[in-house]
Amino acid sequence: MKVALIFLFVFGAVYANEEIPILKQLSEINPDGSYQWSYETGNGIAAEERGAVKGTGDQAAIAVQGQFQYTAPDGTPIQLSYVADENGFQPSGAHLPTAPPIPEAIQRALDYIASLPPQRN
Repeated sequence: MKVALIFLFVFGAVYANEEIPILKQLSEINPDGSYQWSYETGNGIAAEERGAVKGTGDQAAIAVQGQFQYTAPDGTPIQLSYVADENGFQPSGAHLPTAPPIPEAIQRALDYIASLPPQRN
C-alpha cells in the first residue's frame, strides 16, 4: 500500500502542471445491476466498460466487456479489449505476446496421438 501511495504522489507531482481535459465521460448504473461507463481525455486516452449480472442465486456473477486505448511513451498506439466472466479475464490486443507456432513434426505427432483409439486402464 505504501508503495502505491508513493507512486501516486511522485506521478502526481511530475504531472501536476499538465492539465489534460476530459472530453467525454459517461457513467450509468441500472437497478438490475448492469452498468456502463466510458471516458475520453484530451491526450488520447479512452476507455469503456459494460457489465451485467449473469445467472441467479449462488451462481450469479457479473460478466464484463471493455476496452481501453492510449499512446505509449515510444509513440506506439496501444489498444486492449477484454472480457471478464466465469472463464476469467481474457485480454486481447496486438501488443500482447503470443505463443510461437507448434513445429510441424510435433503437430503431426499430436494429430497421430489424437487419432488413436482410447486406452482402457
